[in-house]
Amino acid sequence: MELQSIKNRFAIIGNSPALNHALHVAVQVAGTDLSVLINGESGVGKEVFSQIIHSLSARKHNPFIAVNCGAIPEGTIDSELFGHEKGSFTGAVDSRKGYFETVNGGTIFLDEIGELPLGTQARLLRVLEAGEYIRVGSSKVQKTDVRVIAATNKELFDYTRNNKFREDLYYRLNTVPIRVPALRDRKEDIPLLFRKFVTDFSDRYKSIPVQLDEAAKAVLINYPWPGNVRELKNIAEQISVLSQEKIITGQELKGFLPEHNYSRLPVLAAGANAVSQSEFANERDILYKLFFDMKKDVNELKKMFFELMQNPAVAQHAPIFTEDNAMLDRNSLHTGSSSNQPVFLQHNGNAIQQHEDVEESLSIVDKEKELIIKALKKHKGKRKDASLDLGISERTLYRKLKEYDIEE
Repeated sequence: MELQSIKNRFAIIGNSPALNHALHVAVQVAGTDLSVLINGESGVGKEVFSQIIHSLSARKHNPFIAVNCGAIPEGTIDSELFGHEKGSFTGAVDSRKGYFETVNGGTIFLDEIGELPLGTQARLLRVLEAGEYIRVGSSKVQKTDVRVIAATNKELFDYTRNNKFREDLYYRLNTVPIRVPALRDRKEDIPLLFRKFVTDFSDRYKSIPVQLDEAAKAVLINYPWPGNVRELKNIAEQISVLSQEKIITGQELKGFLPEHNYSRLPVLAAGANAVSQSEFANERDILYKLFFDMKKDVNELKKMFFELMQNPAVAQHAPIFTEDNAMLDRNSLHTGSSSNQPVFLQHNGNAIQQHEDVEESLSIVDKEKELIIKALKKHKGKRKDASLDLGISERTLYRKLKEYDIEE
């Protein structure tokens, strides 16, 4: 089947090489029973690819069901997928069939597969390898013939390294990988998608479709679109409903686009107690505060030394260096307070032109430890209040106390 007919059938807009390649792989694998793992950011349309694969397969006349693994509570997901027997847990007043039983002969799409608990992952692996499962609360092995298509917006391979996802299940699911490109990676499709969306909304709201001038098109194309196609559709609807003008300028378009600041925070040094990338992301708030405090300390240090140089009575006790790094012979052997630090100056007679920063320790670990100690002192050792003040979970704070050997 030609790609264009598939695009028309499933309302797929775009002609970028990355999108065409993903569609081509989906068409090729559809006629098999191989497991497929669809990778892509949130909002790129991964579920559409699962529907394409099912509709072009020999199972197309059998059931298809999409399950969001991240939306089902951990305590009930086994029951949802594999069913349960009466009385197997509190609230199980009747026996219930799971999805793998009701969709027998069809296709099941497991979205956000990375959110599955490890115990459920083991059950799923048995289904994939032997076509067998056991209901919750039962000992009877049952058979099923279901094709599994999984999707994730996570890097599952990294999850396997952190023991958050079974490595054997990863390779079993990843028989055929399909990577759906992010919207920012197919910029040539953005104007086409926007035009399609505003046309649809103009039909819905009985209005004239808005248009973009050249500056607005440039803004639209260069915006990073972290929410991908879903975000673009929402913006198109906002403009269609709220804009008073039918020709949108670049400045007007910017008013509809949120500002996204992508932080480039460093990672703590590797070692026995190193923080993994995923854990680091969860502790972003405490690091923000850490850097703000560091900046504040540096600014106060600048102010202190500037005032020191403005006060001759105090400045005469501090070693002074000229711009060629030659030390002046004024109190150069001073042995007073250890807080006196060398100050590097550019001078013109008695006038101070500028002062440079004095190097200090910028260790993230030291600053994070100091911030945690301050929070505990402030809240008199109450971990719950301290964690709220720091912007992290109490569990993370407890781990940090152990990691830095901080006494409460």
